[in-house]
Amino acid sequence: MIETKKLVKRFGLKIVLRGVDFSVQPGEFVALLGPNGAGKTTFLRILASLSRPSLGEVTVANYKLPDQAAQVRAKLGVVSHLPLLYPDLTAEENLRFYARMYGIDEQEKRITEVLNMVGLEHRRKDLVSTFSRGMQQRLAIGRAVVHDPEVMLFDEPYTGLDQDASEMLDDVLRSVAAKGRTVVMTSHDLARAEDLATRFDILSRGVIVASARHEDIKNTNLLAFYKKAIES
Repeated sequence: MIETKKLVKRFGLKIVLRGVDFSVQPGEFVALLGPNGAGKTTFLRILASLSRPSLGEVTVANYKLPDQAAQVRAKLGVVSHLPLLYPDLTAEENLRFYARMYGIDEQEKRITEVLNMVGLEHRRKDLVSTFSRGMQQRLAIGRAVVHDPEVMLFDEPYTGLDQDASEMLDDVLRSVAAKGRTVVMTSHDLARAEDLATRFDILSRGVIVASARHEDIKNTNLLAFYKKAIES
């Protein structure tokens, strides 16, 4: 579902990604872990067609990036540090805009489902500009799942969420995974990643330095695996 080969990303003289080989099968939930500055956000931005690779090959849902970016975006749901919402529209108007863009059937029914899912049904008529950071993140999660995408990319999605909202996102992620969707999530919360993901890849110094399936580390723990990977 996702594949990169020898992916390189440069910003001027600075090389952020140094030939990343990465492959995700349909239905896998990959937690992409690593220290600050490892290149995780840059990598997800390339997969989301928001940034161009300097070198290498990128394929998402059988479409090549950057040449087939429009086709890739139709298959993606993305939650990043930016909510990608329209502040002067209400919650339901934001979701309606994206529902129309993706050509969703029974749009009003789906909008209500999503608002209930993210706990914002009672604020559906309120402008997004009146929302707290956490509420905007809730709606951004709704925006990302409204079209039931095949591939979901989450870049530190728990940022700004309180305990209730974090548990809501846990439920959303489990629901997405149960449908067989493909998920790649960056996170600094190792406990949460260990609970949710089926595979763990460690990105350090611009390359994948270790990868393990959930069952492969059951006799140790994710923290020990992570520390060993970034220290090697």
